[in-house]
Amino acid sequence: MGSGGAVEILSSNNDHVHVVNAVPYPQCVIRNDINQNLISKMNNSNQEIILKNNNFNTKIEMNSNGDCDIDDADDKECSWYEEEIDDYLKWSFALNSTLHKGTSKYQDIALLDTKHFGKILVIDGKMQSAENDEFIYHECLIHPPLLHHPNPKTVFIMGGGEGSAAREILKHRSIDKVVMCDIDQEVVDFCRKHLTMNWDAFCNPKLHLVIDDAKAELERRQEKFDLIVGDLADPVEGGPCYQLYTKSFYEQILKPKLNPNGIFVTQAGPAGVLTHKEVFSSIYNTLRHNINLDTYGFVDVVAYTAHVPSFADTWGWVMASDEPFVLDAKQIDSRIEERINGELEYLNGASLISCTTMNKSVHLSLMNETHVYTEESARFIHGHGMGTFKA
Repeated sequence: MGSGGAVEILSSNNDHVHVVNAVPYPQCVIRNDINQNLISKMNNSNQEIILKNNNFNTKIEMNSNGDCDIDDADDKECSWYEEEIDDYLKWSFALNSTLHKGTSKYQDIALLDTKHFGKILVIDGKMQSAENDEFIYHECLIHPPLLHHPNPKTVFIMGGGEGSAAREILKHRSIDKVVMCDIDQEVVDFCRKHLTMNWDAFCNPKLHLVIDDAKAELERRQEKFDLIVGDLADPVEGGPCYQLYTKSFYEQILKPKLNPNGIFVTQAGPAGVLTHKEVFSSIYNTLRHNINLDTYGFVDVVAYTAHVPSFADTWGWVMASDEPFVLDAKQIDSRIEERINGELEYLNGASLISCTTMNKSVHLSLMNETHVYTEESARFIHGHGMGTFKA
């Protein structure tokens, strides 16, 4: 062998020989000269082997013509972030680097630079957003309620420490004031430092940043808002956010802080065929349960969903208002053109309307859900602090 050291023939599960078509002992000559790996002959077609030494991986495939394709991996093996989505189900990301990893007063935090999705924010072992597709989540969270409001001026964000929700709100020309209240100073500080796409939002004089518990801050304030946004971490057992999804919070604290014609919107967790019963259907029913029951009831409640690739699932949001949501696609497109600076990447009138149409399974679950989210009967997303970093 050359100077690269001994080379092993490995499969992905570390067996010594792997042949795709189960033909044993492919004949090949391997020469490693100054990190250049050459195959002189493999006499069986459609075969695959992995060459591995101390500092490189090489995958070799032979095509039907007997030619070898060589695919060199990175000089070093990747580190991986691994999240447990459910029992026996994990979602993994190859990493470029770990930008921040630690524990604040309230939660475990990590900011990771991944090879596929860019920078991702992870809280309590659950990925909150990814740089390359976070626009889907944040456009769906912010623009549907703002476009349905007749003339939004003031917004209160519960959570939102990464700044993306504020960024989307500030695209609307009518906005005069955005209060962003996040409980965790450390989350806000490192997002402001590392998430460059939100620097303009953090510097905008219309943004008023408050570090406090959103429930306490909202209750303490005398002013009311045109829109209140729940850009909260998922409700995980032991986490700081689950009380902000409860019936008592909606009735006693949140609803009285909305102006006439005010709208409330919240992220509502995974909404896929297999996952929508975790919290999505419950959050929807909890808000719907309040419709026209008393002073604090909402007139209309709408659930909507979109697929977010980095979440490996469809995601859900719920918005509620004292006025019915009646805009059609043409009216929404007109308001986007009239009200918003710049272009939206994901939403237009037709896609926003389509987001409110559920498949049969999810629709029936929403209609038949009876659970009301309370402090005593809270539901939680699977896992807590399940994220791991594997070399």
